[in-house]
Amino acid sequence: MNDSSYTEKMRILWRSALTGALANEARTARVETPWLSRAAEDGPSENVLFGMGNPLLDICAVVDKDFLDKYGLKPNDQILAEEKHKELFEELVKKFKVEYHAGGSTQNSVKVAQWMIQKPHKAATFFGCIGKDKFGEILKKKAEEAHVDAHYYEQSEEPTGTCAACITSDNRSLVANLAAANCYKKEKHLDLEKNWKLVEKAKVYYIAGFFLTVSPEAVLKVAAQASANNKIFSLNLSAPFISQFYKEPMMKVMPYVDVLFGNETEAATFAREQGFETEDIKEIARKTQALPKVNTKRQRIVVFTQGKDDTVLATENEVTTFPVLVSDQSEIVDTNGAGDAFVGGFLSQLVYDRPVAECIRAGHYAASVIIKRSGCTFPEKPDFH
Repeated sequence: MNDSSYTEKMRILWRSALTGALANEARTARVETPWLSRAAEDGPSENVLFGMGNPLLDICAVVDKDFLDKYGLKPNDQILAEEKHKELFEELVKKFKVEYHAGGSTQNSVKVAQWMIQKPHKAATFFGCIGKDKFGEILKKKAEEAHVDAHYYEQSEEPTGTCAACITSDNRSLVANLAAANCYKKEKHLDLEKNWKLVEKAKVYYIAGFFLTVSPEAVLKVAAQASANNKIFSLNLSAPFISQFYKEPMMKVMPYVDVLFGNETEAATFAREQGFETEDIKEIARKTQALPKVNTKRQRIVVFTQGKDDTVLATENEVTTFPVLVSDQSEIVDTNGAGDAFVGGFLSQLVYDRPVAECIRAGHYAASVIIKRSGCTFPEKPDFH
């Protein structure tokens, strides 16, 4: 799918209803799956977790209403950049005090997972495409600071993808310019022997659905590799428009998916597109879990977050809910990135082969930390026991 048609169809739907898994460390009954119930005796190894997606440099700044008005932005919105936003990114940097963070949905999740794991550094690997420019250099530096083993495909045609986070009081207006992120080439990066060795080294794989708009063939190659070697492949529904406009590539990958993430909005759209004829989130999770699967040694699990409402888990045998307690409203700074953080927390326990209930608890913990801070950022060390 080329950049213009992608932008044309999905402009306003870029990152719908980030899960906002407003969470707490609610300890709940352990739900176990046959392939996910052992506590690993040893810690994870380097490159145990593999992520691939759209790397974006988040440029965050507190702006004024005039700035929003100038570029036609709404206070709480997520859009893809249009022609009229061309100057926005440079102006943001020149006019306001900005903070830079390594962003993009998948990169956020592997960054949070690495933070939760702590040691070894480079337990998480990340692939994606950036430009040969100053923002690309900042992105490399930020990934390094987060101890993520990022191997970017660097090209000169498009600049590094950016996401401007324009903050006004407690609202954020996000403007994403995918740019280089849209230029990932499987044959020029993933297929190279040195890079493919890193894929083979991993035990757990995670790709957000957004990457299906960029390189579905790369997603499929990684998914098939995981399945053939009885490793864990996880995917995120990511946004309603993925289920709508990228249904075909998504359903080609679905038979390889061991863990599927999504939020209630994304799940509802997926159900409509699949003709499930139900709006009940538990029933949607059950039907999604039962979709055809290639590797029968691992039964699929489906995890749907619902903001402050219970997180839903569907396994082969049952559908369970995990309550999340809403944090004190006065402590919530920014719910953007909470969904990515939930996944990161979940993955951090998945690499240890811990029970799925523990993975969910870690997801809730990570989300609860991120919502109390600006952007997808976290303190030096987690306080998760």
